[in-house]
Amino acid sequence: MKDQNKVVKNSDINIQVGLNESNVPVRIDWESSDNPNGAGKSECKAMLLSLFDKEQKETLKIDLWTTEMQVVEMDRFMFQTLRALADTYFKATQNNKLASEMQQFVHYFGQETSIIPKES
Repeated sequence: MKDQNKVVKNSDINIQVGLNESNVPVRIDWESSDNPNGAGKSECKAMLLSLFDKEQKETLKIDLWTTEMQVVEMDRFMFQTLRALADTYFKATQNNKLASEMQQFVHYFGQETSIIPKES
């Protein structure tokens, strides 16, 4: 029987944040040792990182976006993130009721930000 908690491989994810004189992010680059393209660093405009601390049972968060990020891009980023969070929540808990309610909010958010067309 396999030990599901045995580490058999490590993967590195590196994030580099370039700041201006006011310590505001102007560039975010990331790379992963498991990147199938082997492309090296990739640039992005925003990132959300949440880590659940094992001992403290608290969520640690880093939310960053560059000065280039436009509001319409942030709307799309939030829409896609919220949609993925609802999917992740369902996969982890199998709580269909709450996951469906989360997806209903995502749909509403998408309509209100014009990412998806409003229903008549």
